[in-house]
Amino acid sequence: MAISAIKMDLRVAQVDFPAGRLEVTLRDGRVISAPLEWFPRLANASEEDRRAWETSAAGLGIHWPLADEDLSVEGLLQSGGGVE
Repeated sequence: MAISAIKMDLRVAQVDFPAGRLEVTLRDGRVISAPLEWFPRLANASEEDRRAWETSAAGLGIHWPLADEDLSVEGLLQSGGGVE
């Protein structure tokens, strides 16, 4: 019997802000979601500033230069953000 292994890839693919939430899509398709209010710098930033994100730490982090905020995938997972 063949065993299917899931290839996990924790690098950031996309960042969105639907309905007052931060949603980070990973390259393996999982989505981490948390209330935007957990991240005051992002919550207080303009939509334009939030859209100006870039990956950091070899894709395992997110940097918002205009909002002066940095988050890591590991930190998001440990913070209790939901994963789909």
